Amino acid sequence: MHDIHIIGGGLAGSEAAWQLANKGFRVRLSEMRGSGTMTPAHQTEGLAELVCSNSFRSDDAQNNAVGLLHQEMRDLGSLIMAEGDRHKVPAGSALAVDRDGFSDGVTAALTAHPNIEIVRERVDRLPEAGLTIIATGPLTAPGLAESIGIATGKDQLAFFDAIAPIVHRESIDMETAWFQSRWNKVGPGGTGKDYINCPMTKEQYLAFHAALLAGEKTEFREWENVPYFEGCMPVEVMAERGVDTLRFGPMKGVGLDDPRTGRWPYAVVQLRQDNASGTLWNMVGFQTKLKYADQVALFRTIPGLEKAEFARLGGLHRNTFIKSPELLDGELRLRSAPHIRFAGQITGCEGYVESSAIGLLAGRFAAAELAGETLAPPPREMALGALLSHITGEAEAETYQPMNVNFGLFPPIPGKTKKADRKQMYTGRAREAMQGWMAQSSLSPAS
Repeated sequence: MHDIHIIGGGLAGSEAAWQLANKGFRVRLSEMRGSGTMTPAHQTEGLAELVCSNSFRSDDAQNNAVGLLHQEMRDLGSLIMAEGDRHKVPAGSALAVDRDGFSDGVTAALTAHPNIEIVRERVDRLPEAGLTIIATGPLTAPGLAESIGIATGKDQLAFFDAIAPIVHRESIDMETAWFQSRWNKVGPGGTGKDYINCPMTKEQYLAFHAALLAGEKTEFREWENVPYFEGCMPVEVMAERGVDTLRFGPMKGVGLDDPRTGRWPYAVVQLRQDNASGTLWNMVGFQTKLKYADQVALFRTIPGLEKAEFARLGGLHRNTFIKSPELLDGELRLRSAPHIRFAGQITGCEGYVESSAIGLLAGRFAAAELAGETLAPPPREMALGALLSHITGEAEAETYQPMNVNFGLFPPIPGKTKKADRKQMYTGRAREAMQGWMAQSSLSPAS
């Protein structure tokens, strides 16, 4: 017997299960990987597998919205943040993790919890009764996706998400490439030399840009006209926007001093450590829909990567999400079937941390309901509250698109202030709001 059924063992489902189990409720966690069914993007059967980047982005809780979200989740006893901290790798001021160690840690913690039963099964229909959290992510199995469509009466939205290649460290030519974080910035556990940089001259960059546009791409077929998510745009799609788009985006050379010239390169390709041992590095911002052969040929023209060996090449998959502002209430319940909550990327939030945060809130709301209590939603001044509000009502349903947490989702700071000061005003106000919310809701840190 269980008190609640969670469908989906990704970041959101894992976090929701942890929150509920720690409140004493019995959880059935269904994950289809391991039952003979895989997705186009996953590589393993591990819970909370990271399928794209290994970065949780900025960990700066004083000046950054996602860093603030990190801290709020830590204060609420987040399993995802605890395992992220435990398995972090150097990444400047960002929090990046050893993807395998992280997934193994989450899987081990949930497997060992006495209140969690992990079942490897594919669920093809929404349960008609019983408290349920749907956290199947943007790669929801077709049967369940169809069931969700029938229950909501709405066509699902969709967008494309792309995966960046991963390179074996030993195959990178360090006579050409060098270690440095932009502006030598030192983050938690970092040294200021947390990225590998591969420089390009103007001539090399222009040749690379032309070859990128000419490379053979994945065909869309029936997915034609499905939009891309701006935060995970394929590198060749960015290149189509103009010859300098990449040079002022993921390939910008500012703040990086080429030791061979003492100057900033015209353009640069950065690689970030992907595992704890430092043997794998991913190409930052190089999500791609190029065919595999074209990827290998083109990326080996990058200075320092002439003999690159790839642990994984880039790829493209379709993501789906529901019109959450129209379909969900303020506690993430499906208005037409309130025994069902949604959590994670299927709600239209974007990013590992955001998905985990919505899983945390879904778990907390469900735990309160099971206890016969009501948990007030976190105020919009908090990162958690701003993200929840965007998903469940602030955004326009007809134009709803996936979005990372950002200060634009927060209530504005009144009056005119300097940009740098305004960020700290947002985070300071958020901390005060969180203290008040936790006191009002009888929550203690990490409770």
